[in-house]
Amino acid sequence: MPVNTDEPITTNRKPKLLIVDDQVLIIRVLHELFKDSCDIYMAHNGLDAIEKCTSIEPDLILLDVVMPKMDGYEVCKILKANEQTAKIPIIFITGSFEEADELKGFELGAVDFIRKPINAVITRARVNNHLALKKQTDLLRSIALIDGLTGIANRRRFEAAIHTEWLQSVRDKSAISLLMIDIDEFKKYNDHYGHLAGDDCLKKVAQAINEATGRPYDLTARYGGEEFVVILPKTNHEGAQLVAKQIMKAVRDLNIPHEKSAHPIVTISIGVTTMIPEQTSNFETLITTADQALYKAKSTGRNTLSSIE
Repeated sequence: MPVNTDEPITTNRKPKLLIVDDQVLIIRVLHELFKDSCDIYMAHNGLDAIEKCTSIEPDLILLDVVMPKMDGYEVCKILKANEQTAKIPIIFITGSFEEADELKGFELGAVDFIRKPINAVITRARVNNHLALKKQTDLLRSIALIDGLTGIANRRRFEAAIHTEWLQSVRDKSAISLLMIDIDEFKKYNDHYGHLAGDDCLKKVAQAINEATGRPYDLTARYGGEEFVVILPKTNHEGAQLVAKQIMKAVRDLNIPHEKSAHPIVTISIGVTTMIPEQTSNFETLITTADQALYKAKSTGRNTLSSIE
C-alpha cells in the first residue's frame, strides 16, 4: 500500500527524524539530543537511508556527507529526483568548512548544514527551526488540498491521488475501482430551499459519503458542484458495488427533505467502474468510464447505481 503523504496535520504526533551517518558515535549524540522530541530512525549508509525514506517518509533528514560507497551528496541527489521524497528537507552533517562544499550541498537541495564536532545548542536550534518550517509547509499544503465548503479532499487532491493509486495498481496488478456520485436534482433543491440550505446539504452528503467508505486509504473528494468521487484501491467490482450501496443508504438515511425531486428526500446516483491497469493504460480511462456509468444511472431514473466493468 502506498505511503499516505497527506496525514492530517492536526495530529499531535512527534516529527520523524532520520539520522544517516556511518559513525555510531555521531548517531548516539544526535539520538540523545532529539529522543524526547522526535521519533528517531537511523541508517548507517546511503542505500539504507534511501530505503527508509521511501518507507517512513521522515519530516527531516540529518545526512552525513562523507560515507563509504555512496556519499551524502549522491543520496541527496537521488532523494530529490524521486517525487515521493523530493520535499523532505535535508540537513547535511559535515566536518568540512569549505565554501565550495556548502555551495554544492545547497545546489543539490539541502536546507542547512551542521558542522562536526556536534554543538548541541546550535544543532538543536537548527533542527527545531526546520521541523517547525516543515510543519507549517505541510499545513499549507494540506489546506490547499481540502475543499473549503465540505472539508473533504478537493479535485486537485483527487487528481494527484488517482495518478498515484493507478501506478500502484499497475505495479501490484491489482484492481482499482472508482465511484462517480451526483446529488439528484440538486439545482431544483438550491432553487427551492436557497443556497445556504444547498451548502448545508452538500456538507452533510459529503460527510455521509466519506464515513460510508470505511477504509483509511479510500479517498472521497468533491469533484465539482454537486459531484463527488471515491477512489477504492485494491477493490474488485463486487466490492465497489457494495460500497456504492452503503453510500446510497447513508445519504438516504440523512432524510434531507427534497420536495422538488421525484423522491421525497435527497438521493444520489452513482456510476461504478473497476479496472486492473496495464502498463500502457491511463487512469483517465477509469474516470471517463465511471462518468459514463453515472450518466447511465441518471438517465434511468436516478436514485440508483449503474456499473461498467
